[in-house]
This record gives sequence, structure tokens and C-alpha cells, in this order.
Amino acid sequence: MTNLTSNTRRLFAAIALSAVFFGTAIAADKKLPQTTPEGLTLVTETKSRIVYTAEDVDFGQYTKVLILDGEVAFAKNWQRDYNRNVAGLDGRVKDSDVTRMKARLAGELKTVFSETMMANGHEVVTEPAADVIILRPAIINVVANAPDVRSGGISRSYVAEAGQMTLYLELYDSVSGSLLAQIIDQQRAKHTAPTVAYSNSATNLTAVDRILKGWANELASHFGDVSKGSE
Repeated sequence: MTNLTSNTRRLFAAIALSAVFFGTAIAADKKLPQTTPEGLTLVTETKSRIVYTAEDVDFGQYTKVLILDGEVAFAKNWQRDYNRNVAGLDGRVKDSDVTRMKARLAGELKTVFSETMMANGHEVVTEPAADVIILRPAIINVVANAPDVRSGGISRSYVAEAGQMTLYLELYDSVSGSLLAQIIDQQRAKHTAPTVAYSNSATNLTAVDRILKGWANELASHFGDVSKGSE
């Protein structure tokens, strides 16, 4: 379809770029590069978001999306650091828990993005065309404050936030394979309650879905007007 880099190389690049970005947020005297090696130009730089886009790209020409499977990576040493603060072995995060959570989050990413795009009138397709844009998403630097581990005992976790995660998204023209944009956006997954709340798999998923829908809705707003096509 397109000559895109492998998922592994892309995810490593995402984590590296994210590290540079958040390191820059801490060290204000350092600046992000104005252009990327691929020739994209920096158009947005805030404490939680950076956006690079190709010059003169018209995202309004795209009314359909092709969504690739998402990748998920937890923050470096998250599992180790979390387990250090857990009393006993029963509530610790095992490797199998991490694998399960990554698979569930990757599936939720694609499902929510697909449903939200369709809700905004953008057809989700599987083949390239002139009006199709490719979304290659990844969720990186994931931190779960109260992960739902499978243990034999009964435990409750009360946290103010479910955690945080960062979207790394690449946009490609589906016909030429040209890279059109790179987006990094960090969000904290907050519960609906204004104070500390009981956290479980259901409340965590609700908080995550709220972020995913926000990302997808904002993205859809930049694509072509599909109102005429729905008549």
C-alpha cells in the first residue's frame, strides 16, 4: 500500500521524540527543531502538545480515513516502580498483565477512533484513494495509577486520576505514502468525580475512552466537509 516504516521502528521513534519533547518542556531554554528530518514544519508547541505538518497540505481534501492498528507502550520502568509500592505479591503487575492491558488499549484505540470518525461522517475504509488519509496511531508513555490486575484477593484503589498517556499520531496520504503530519499530545485520564474516586477496570476504561474520543473528534474536525456527501 505505502512504503511505511515498520511498527517497531516507528514506536521507538515516537518514544524518542516524546522524550525530547517533554525534556524540552522541563528545560525551557531548549527549543524544538523547526523542521523534522522528513521535512515537516513545527506548527504547534505547548506544554502538552506538539504538531509538525508538511507545507501547503490541505487536510480538507480528505473525507475518508484508513486506520492502521495502534501500538501501545507503557512509560519506562512503570511496572517496576508501581510494584515497588505494592505490599505483597498479590497486587503486583505481572508481565501478563502488561501484555493484556496493552492489547486491550490498542483495541480500544482503533475501536473508538473508528466509531468517532464514522459519527463525524467520515467513512472508515481499507483501500487507498485520493480522498483517503491514513492514520497510524500509537499510545505511548502510558502510566496507570490503579491498574486492574488479576489477583486472588479483593482490593480497592482510590485515586484522583486513572493515569496518563500520550498520543503519537502520524498522518499519511494514502496514494503517495507521503508523511503529512506528526502529532504528540499528552493527556491525563481523570475520573468524573472531582475528588479521589474508586478505580476499577470500568472506570479506567471510561476515563481512557473520554480522551480517545476527544482526540478523534478534534482530528475529524480538520478533515473535509462530508455534509454534502450524506444527502
